[in-house]
Amino acid sequence: MKQNLFVYNTLTRKKEEFKPLNAPHVGMYVCGPTVYSDVHLGNCRTYISFDLMFRYLTAIGYKVRYVRNVTDAGHLEGDAGDEGEDKISKKAKIAQLEPMEIVQKYTVGFHDVMQILNTLPPSIEPTATGHIIEQIEMVKLILENGYAYEVDGSVYFDVEKYNKTKNYGILSGRNLEDLLNNTRTLGGQQEKHGKLDFALWIKAKPEHLMKWPSPWGVGFPGWHLECSAMSQKYLGDQFDIHGGGLDLVPTHHTNEIAQHVACCGKNPANYWVHTNMLTVNGQKMSKSLGNSFLPHELFSGENSILNKGYSPMTVRFFMLQAHYRSTLDFGNEAMEASEKGFKRLMNAYALLDGLKASNSTEIEIEPLMARCYAAMNDDFNSPVLIAELFEASRIINSVHDGKMKIDAANLELLKTLMHTFVEDILGLKDEQADNDDLPKILNLIVSLRNEAKSNKDYATSDKIREGLSQIGFQLKDSKEGTLWSKS
Repeated sequence: MKQNLFVYNTLTRKKEEFKPLNAPHVGMYVCGPTVYSDVHLGNCRTYISFDLMFRYLTAIGYKVRYVRNVTDAGHLEGDAGDEGEDKISKKAKIAQLEPMEIVQKYTVGFHDVMQILNTLPPSIEPTATGHIIEQIEMVKLILENGYAYEVDGSVYFDVEKYNKTKNYGILSGRNLEDLLNNTRTLGGQQEKHGKLDFALWIKAKPEHLMKWPSPWGVGFPGWHLECSAMSQKYLGDQFDIHGGGLDLVPTHHTNEIAQHVACCGKNPANYWVHTNMLTVNGQKMSKSLGNSFLPHELFSGENSILNKGYSPMTVRFFMLQAHYRSTLDFGNEAMEASEKGFKRLMNAYALLDGLKASNSTEIEIEPLMARCYAAMNDDFNSPVLIAELFEASRIINSVHDGKMKIDAANLELLKTLMHTFVEDILGLKDEQADNDDLPKILNLIVSLRNEAKSNKDYATSDKIREGLSQIGFQLKDSKEGTLWSKS
């Protein structure tokens, strides 16, 4: 392990040294998408952030079981997730499709976007509909333990009874009285004992499309219950990290903790980790404000608030340039700056394999390597890491230009640093290098130019240089020959 890792824990509101329950094994659960529409950029930011954590934990030697669910039933339209119509069923009715056709379409779309953004797939990706039995069993246990009650086929969690011996607001830091005063009356309130009570199992109306038999009648699980049942099944009663967007703290994650404690007597996760939101020019991204756009629009530029499209790796780099706990503000200027920064980093990265070692060195790489690990060990601080990688890029360019000497040992360490942090941990890749034949093609073009120069055909030689420059490649003539790089 490289030094000690510290993680900000929402539960304690401070950074804590990361100590897994069963090292080197780490259990991490992240709340996944509700697949009734295209994944939005705020979700992408969350999943890129947890992909960074997954990659780093793996890189420093942990064996991570990363569980990220798919909600394919039970998430209703209300803010609390247990009032209104099921989001997937509603979309299915509008489109005149089966609910599972909606689920399939948007699950495939979600995976496509995640792959384009180069996020690693989770170890396990369970679905809510695939774990109905586990959810029913959890409801039974909560009822047996006296923290829930049944009313006409629906089962509700008794928040005020739970709070008499436990702290319902432990995650949000709010007390029950404040929560009660700030809670509006919801649908089905006449059935509930208290305003904060939430549904564990909901009786299905005749027209409801997605429903299952249970001891309390035909119905479907509450949204919060799904994550508790799936995290417990694959990670146990207690695990290391539970993550999601900051918007999940007040209700979804608060209710997860309550029902899990009511079932097992333990808080499910030791570290609760949350990503902050994405804004657009200082405003929250939302359809009502007319400032929202989807990932594919960001890639293509087909949206009125975008000056142009940006490559997926530019988008990933942009998101990693901000710390996951800070608000990330989107703007065309910020994206263009990220595009330039990403190109600068990857241009240096492309020069690595061509660098020549000297007998002496003017730079020691080990302190730089230590600073890169220190950045990531400080609550996965990717912006500080990127700043250190730009210092590594400066060294690469100086060695390449003959302005700095580096010996074989430090050159090898520099290569290891860049491969480890750029590719393995940040998950960045050179999009133009996806074509394996590109170096061969460019080397052929360079040889044709050299042949033209040797024949004193300078017009052709200059034409090749200018043509390559226009499509983003620079040629540099040196004593060792002509080298090419991306501009």
